[in-house]
Amino acid sequence: ADIPVIPDLEDVQEEDLAMQVAAPPSVQVNRVLTYHDLDKDLMKYAAFQTLDGEVDLKLLTKVLAPEHELREDDVSWDWDHLFTEVSSELVTEWDLGQLERED
Repeated sequence: ADIPVIPDLEDVQEEDLAMQVAAPPSVQVNRVLTYHDLDKDLMKYAAFQTLDGEVDLKLLTKVLAPEHELREDDVSWDWDHLFTEVSSELVTEWDLGQLERED
């Protein structure tokens, strides 16, 4: 007996939704470890010094490069400049190869 009815637009506009606020989502944020923390953990825990309990990684962990040696400045690339530079180097190498073949 109850038939659903689509409300009229005038009825919906009369409701004041301006003061209603949606509840913020609740998200659990896990702390991300820094490189420094990871370096300390790598040397502290023996679990990182073997792989699958069989492969010894101690030699590898001794020669890993420190973080400050791996950091590079962000450099923006310009496609036209990069393409010109690479193609110029390739042409130079090709010309040198042609000269060597002629000799």
